[in-house]
Amino acid sequence: MPIYRIAIGTPGEASHPSALKAALAEFISMLIFVFAGQGSGMAFSKLTNDGSSTPSGLIAAALAHGLALFVAVSVGANISGGHVNPAVTFGAFLGGNITLLRGILYWIAQLLGSVVACFLLKFATGGMETSAFGLSSGVSVSNAIVFEIVMTFGLVYTVYATAIDPKKGNIGTIAPIAIGFIVGANILVGGAFDGASMNPAVSFGPAVLSWTWTHQWVYWVGPLIGAAIAALIYDNIFIDENFHEQLPITDY
Repeated sequence: MPIYRIAIGTPGEASHPSALKAALAEFISMLIFVFAGQGSGMAFSKLTNDGSSTPSGLIAAALAHGLALFVAVSVGANISGGHVNPAVTFGAFLGGNITLLRGILYWIAQLLGSVVACFLLKFATGGMETSAFGLSSGVSVSNAIVFEIVMTFGLVYTVYATAIDPKKGNIGTIAPIAIGFIVGANILVGGAFDGASMNPAVSFGPAVLSWTWTHQWVYWVGPLIGAAIAALIYDNIFIDENFHEQLPITDY
């Protein structure tokens, strides 16, 4: 990857109106996504007396997360790009599609959105626990990291192909659907093993509210590695040098 594509950004970017609006959009999108996704698991547990770990609970989680992410990406796409995931932001940064400073703003907004969503869920449900992500019985740390790497690779590769690639054409209109579908499908695969996070912010919010940090690092290391691999492969192999979109540095 040509190193000149990676940009730090200018000092004034952190306070630029467009950057702040984009960060706010990421906060709202993440709040919508986590509230619906985490809330669906809590609702299913209440209705089935903690049956969220059953096959039907897994299907419900996949459906809720897929639909919620479709909406969250759609409503943020025209403002922030609809990342709704620190791993997606990291992948976009490595491909030179977002500056480091704006990426940091996105990360802060995404993490805050997840925490606020979990707080609202706990308050609205009368104190129900927002369960932290964890490894299932018999699943090792290395197993979980591989799961997170592969699943996040699929997610970020999909983001690149349908949303970032300047040659995407009309396929860009289905980007939110494709992104929601791959997340839902991955939850059906990895949900029973490690919860299928694919998103450091999604695992961060419940960990803060429940103050459970066991294996939290797995849900950062795995997704960030998977995102980096997807970004490096897609950007270097499939995005033509002559078609690469430059960062809008003049805006800052």
